[in-house]
Amino acid sequence: MAWSASKIFQAFVEDAFENTAAFDVDTDTITVALFDNTITPSQTVASAATAYGAGVWASGGVSDASGWPAAGRNLATVTSAASAGTYTFDAADTVSANSTTTLTNATGCLIYENTLTTPVADQGICYNYFGGANSVVSGQFTVVWNASGIFTVAL
Repeated sequence: MAWSASKIFQAFVEDAFENTAAFDVDTDTITVALFDNTITPSQTVASAATAYGAGVWASGGVSDASGWPAAGRNLATVTSAASAGTYTFDAADTVSANSTTTLTNATGCLIYENTLTTPVADQGICYNYFGGANSVVSGQFTVVWNASGIFTVAL
C-alpha cells in the first residue's frame, strides 16, 4: 500500500492521556528519521510498533552518514501549545548537518520521542508523508514543516 497520509499515532495519544509514558515534548529530545516508499505506516499499531527500529520502522530508512544519520536529526526550537481550541506541535524546519548530503527516495518521516526508554524506547509520536519521493545529491536536505505546525489537534 505504501505512504498515503500523515498521522498522529493512536498509541501516542493514549499513552499520554493514560500516563503510561511521561512524554514532555517541549523539553525531551524529539527526532526525525527519514524513510522510503517501501513501507506502509499505520496509525493504529501498538506502542512498541511505533518505535524507531521496530515494526515497519525497522527497514526502509533513508540516510547519509555525514548529513542525515539513520537514527535521524533532532528537532530544534520545539513548541507545544494550546490556543483558541487548537493544540499545536511545531519546530523549526529540520536541516541536514551539511551541504554535501546525498539522499534518495525520502518519502516520509517518523517523528519519535528519543529521551524515554520505558515503557517503550524511541516511541513514535507521528509520521509525515512528503507527498512523494524526495532526493538531494551533494546538497542540503530540509524538511520544511507546515506553517500551521507539524501537527495540530482541534480541542
